[in-house]
Amino acid sequence: MRRLFWSWWPWAAACLWALVHDKWGWAISTGSMAVVSYLISPVESPPQYGLDHEFAIDDDEFLPTMAGATGVPFLPGNSLTILNNGDEFYPAMLEAIASAEVSITIEAYIYWAGEVGRTFANALAERAKSGVRVKILLDAVGSSTIGEDILQILETGPCQLAWYNPISLRRLGRFNHRTHRKSLIVDGRVAFTGGAGIADHWRGQARHPGEWRDLQVRIAGAAVTPLQTGFAQNWLQTTGELISGPLMSAPEIGASNVRIMYYLAIISARRSILIANPYFVPDAAARDAFIEAKRRGVNVRVMVAAKYNDNWLARNNSVRVYGRLLEAGIEILEYNRTMLHMKTMVVDGRWFTIGTTNFDNRSFAHNEENNTCGYDKALARQMHDMFERDVEGCTRIDMAMWKRRGVWRRAQELLAAFLEEQI
Repeated sequence: MRRLFWSWWPWAAACLWALVHDKWGWAISTGSMAVVSYLISPVESPPQYGLDHEFAIDDDEFLPTMAGATGVPFLPGNSLTILNNGDEFYPAMLEAIASAEVSITIEAYIYWAGEVGRTFANALAERAKSGVRVKILLDAVGSSTIGEDILQILETGPCQLAWYNPISLRRLGRFNHRTHRKSLIVDGRVAFTGGAGIADHWRGQARHPGEWRDLQVRIAGAAVTPLQTGFAQNWLQTTGELISGPLMSAPEIGASNVRIMYYLAIISARRSILIANPYFVPDAAARDAFIEAKRRGVNVRVMVAAKYNDNWLARNNSVRVYGRLLEAGIEILEYNRTMLHMKTMVVDGRWFTIGTTNFDNRSFAHNEENNTCGYDKALARQMHDMFERDVEGCTRIDMAMWKRRGVWRRAQELLAAFLEEQI
């Protein structure tokens, strides 16, 4: 019913019928729905075939298959540092900015007014005044509340600032396409990416609801180049200026790189899957992949944002799909200490990913994203231990609890279901 409701062709047919019968009010209403449905429809879809599990994470075939399927090469010899919460990653990012000698590029969905935003603006402007080329690409929707004082600091820096995909009639066909990436790249040598944007609620150590739980990863080495390439492509598209990801992802016909990465890792799992994601709305194919993993003996544990969740649609759609997962024995953990915003997965204690991608259709089908992927037992173990510490702030959901949710919650889930593809 949802897919039929949001398909453009039934509304177009109704509009044509109304026009033939001189029902102009109906024609305008149904015609408008046809246009809206066409504009918001995803251009990407999940893979339908090949979701088997012929080889494991530990097999020699895994890395070549992942690189070939996503079109992103693996680059050895990098240094990765996982940074927990704002008290760790913001100082590290500001230190990197202060050390810049040639260039700084930032691509961000969220850059909001506030103390953190001003601190970053002053740091960027200082380097720009020293001759460092500073280019900042902000999403026109996500960063619309940046504030005039920060804009003035950046512009007088002088920093180059551009807005990704501002909403206008000329760009109406792309208004639903956002950059959700969060990247800071210094001198093309050091990069940061992960779930956090630039805003005050990422400060602290996730001790209370005013401090969000998140991760960033610092990268030094050859793996910085794909991230810089991702920025350069979006900068060129936005400004027309040619300047000389981890895993970059853009929505496209077929399946996005990041969706393929997640699915391939899940079907290759043999021992464990630990996934932490605030907006966890797996489609039918993903649910089947998780359930099949559980049936072959994989310990599947999913941690989601719960009590503190800034997305009503994602929260209700997530709870709605718990049923089949719980029935299969998959562990659902709701994080209730503060807003859980990190997007991570660890598979079989070897493969891991940290990035900007939510496990939902919006990230897979509509947004530009980055994910850093690694194949390293020590870092995977570090992420496993972080996951276990975060479990202390969670409530474990079982089938009885899920079935006890009330009529009002179920009604909200039903309403939210009609917008699942837009989450």
